[in-house]
Amino acid sequence: MNRPYVICHMLTSLDGKIDGAYMSAPECAPALTAYGNLRGVFRCQATLYGTTTMAGSYSKGYVGQVEVSNSDYPKEDFIAVSDAENYVISVDPKGSLAFPCNSIEKKGRAKAHIVEVLTEAVHIDYLAYLRKKEISYIFAGKDTLDCWILLEKLYRLFSIERLMIAGGGLMNWSFVQEDLLDELSIVMAPVADGSTRAVSIFEKADFLPARSPAVFKLKEAKTLDGDTLWLRYTRR
Repeated sequence: MNRPYVICHMLTSLDGKIDGAYMSAPECAPALTAYGNLRGVFRCQATLYGTTTMAGSYSKGYVGQVEVSNSDYPKEDFIAVSDAENYVISVDPKGSLAFPCNSIEKKGRAKAHIVEVLTEAVHIDYLAYLRKKEISYIFAGKDTLDCWILLEKLYRLFSIERLMIAGGGLMNWSFVQEDLLDELSIVMAPVADGSTRAVSIFEKADFLPARSPAVFKLKEAKTLDGDTLWLRYTRR
């Protein structure tokens, strides 16, 4: 298999939401703790996030107007670091995120080198911005993300053998859509808020074609502290 083994690890409410008011409920705290602690079980070398998740939690938001570059960089992969202990894979098709440096440090996790995943729709000035920050970037599609290309390059260029996907819903479904999700891990908090605006664990983008429902096989179910449930599935 010339691609990483792909695991989607998510915290959800009882009604399948991955964000929203339920996360601030005291009864959700044990699930939040378990979700963070269980990341290490999967021994992943990289974690992948979508643009919205990156903008809200792992970057300085959106870059806005970048400095005009005098260099005409080709739209080819740029590898600043290829031997990091850990990576954050940032899916940012049109190049919109701002970063203070080329790595991310979170308490309890290894320092992670940032790899931006772009499409050919990105502006050349943004490539200059990433190079100046020494942030690696790869191309995976012309106008929209090609998950097959993305995984092949992560495996070949960065030797990533195990990849964790951590949202959001559109990103999670993109890998299901292409039958590229090998395992699903759900840490379910014993709370629900009934919100119709919160993001669900899987959401299909309008431009993706219809497909038959994805079917999973239960691998393991455990009850954790605070009535939290941990469910592990593999694809049938």
